Amino acid sequence: MASSRMSYLQVTPLVMVMLLFLVFPVLTIVVVSFWDFNAYSLIPDLIWDNYEFLLTSSVTLKAYLTTLFYALTTWLITFVLGFTVAYYLAFHIRSPVIQGLMFVLCTIPFLTSNIIRMISWIPLLGRNGLVNSGLQGMGLTSEPVEWLLYSDFSVILAFVHLYTLFMVIPVFNSMMRIDRNLVEAAIDAGASTWQTIVRIILPLCKSGIAIGSIFVVTLVMGDFITVRLMSGGLSASVGVLIHNEISLLQYPAAAAGAVVLLLTVLLLLTILFRFINIRQEL
Repeated sequence: MASSRMSYLQVTPLVMVMLLFLVFPVLTIVVVSFWDFNAYSLIPDLIWDNYEFLLTSSVTLKAYLTTLFYALTTWLITFVLGFTVAYYLAFHIRSPVIQGLMFVLCTIPFLTSNIIRMISWIPLLGRNGLVNSGLQGMGLTSEPVEWLLYSDFSVILAFVHLYTLFMVIPVFNSMMRIDRNLVEAAIDAGASTWQTIVRIILPLCKSGIAIGSIFVVTLVMGDFITVRLMSGGLSASVGVLIHNEISLLQYPAAAAGAVVLLLTVLLLLTILFRFINIRQEL
């Protein structure tokens, strides 16, 4: 009995922190999402107008489709890049020192802020940027390529640049726990490199892939500054809509959008958890 009470006392600080900094803010957002508002103030109420407008607006539907497109495309690219980098570090670099140095090399871009890394693409991809100047100098194009900047391409490129490492780290950790005898046994049995990856390495990395997917999808779904900056204001995601509503002091509408976005992300994570039991894998 005493040990049970001690366990409750030990977990109490964590529970209080979760209640104060997670549960209470979420509940506050849910409550405010049912309030009314005008140009000057918030009106405590219990109305469904915010959700009705949100769920019936064609603008909102387009924003959600655009956000899902960004999230799924970014996830696919970061998965391919992250798995490739992690596989090379885990199975082709034998020296732990070299592994560590190359891993640190991958983290160097994170020493600068996201804004600076995004802005650095503008002089590279702009009409008079280095890429267009190089293409025209080599005679590959006669005029600047317009879709390199302020387009869906530039948004996804920035997302991949920002979040690939969030896929590399968990996949690399999963690969380092794989028994190398399994890989050697597969090769001795005549399996090709591709068969070894698909039938042994990939299934044993499910936990790392799932964790990396959670990071990438949730970060992209909630991002607004990347979309706003790299699209030049030509694309609208859910995060951009919420940010605009906050700028206009429409807090109940923004709260309703945040609640729907949270439910959408939780739905995507639930679908992901249907394919993998992270507790069992870890």
